[in-house]
Amino acid sequence: MRKFLIGLIVGLIAFPLMAVAFLLSGYAPVGVTDHPLPLERYIAAEVLEKGIERRAPTRELSSFSAAQIAAGAKSYHEVCGGCHGLLGEANNFPEPKMYPPPPKLLTPDGYVTDDPVGATFWTIKNGIRMTGMPSFGGVLQDDQMWQIAALLASADKLPSDVTDVLKQPVFPPASPSASEKAGSAPGAKPEGQATPKH
Repeated sequence: MRKFLIGLIVGLIAFPLMAVAFLLSGYAPVGVTDHPLPLERYIAAEVLEKGIERRAPTRELSSFSAAQIAAGAKSYHEVCGGCHGLLGEANNFPEPKMYPPPPKLLTPDGYVTDDPVGATFWTIKNGIRMTGMPSFGGVLQDDQMWQIAALLASADKLPSDVTDVLKQPVFPPASPSASEKAGSAPGAKPEGQATPKH
């Protein structure tokens, strides 16, 4: 029994000290592309889920009109689409790596359709610490954040007028300038080249 108690006390003291020493040693993974620590994802996900569950306001998806969800699509396109993706070809633009990577909220793997609308609203408004998810509480009105949350809660059954908005690229291709257009016209001379005299 004595050995057991000694082992228990040493374990209760030694393990936390070793963990702190490792974290402060500079060897802990801190880069975006580093492998996570054991249980890191699980612990972070559980803490996040319980924290949002405790704080999120309540509102039913059925309380949103089609017009509000369509307005949410416009706000999502302008504010969220660059990180969380759009539909179809609109997703084809280079993205920086992030850890954890932002979920693609308009794809089956990233849907939050099972989450309460209030939880998504809370996340948009408050952001998530130690991730790339910022707080939009000082950027968007509450109505806009509720509309985006309603859009995301309906992401698996959006009408065509809403999906049309979400298929537009975040960064549309640049239109050629007037000089580029003139330079590509048939018979156009390169800039600075004189017309030969006869």
